[in-house]
Amino acid sequence: MATHKSAIKRHRQSERRRQRNVSIKSHVKTRVKAVIASVESKDADKAKETLHRAVKVIDKAAAKGVMHKNKASRKISRLAKKVNSLSQAG
Repeated sequence: MATHKSAIKRHRQSERRRQRNVSIKSHVKTRVKAVIASVESKDADKAKETLHRAVKVIDKAAAKGVMHKNKASRKISRLAKKVNSLSQAG
């Protein structure tokens, strides 16, 4: 453990940020799972609704720096592709 005053403060800050990041990442994963579940149940309306919510959460995570903007775009793109394939098939 660090003994300098500045190092102790840095440790506190990084721990708070880590906990916040874990929370945000968990929220993103939950929303993504909801989209995938609604796609698998072949419910197009519910899939579009859950996609909209997931996109909002993913964009916020990217804006806060928890997730890289390109990773966020890739996740959104892949989810949208799944939802769109559902509406085209049905």
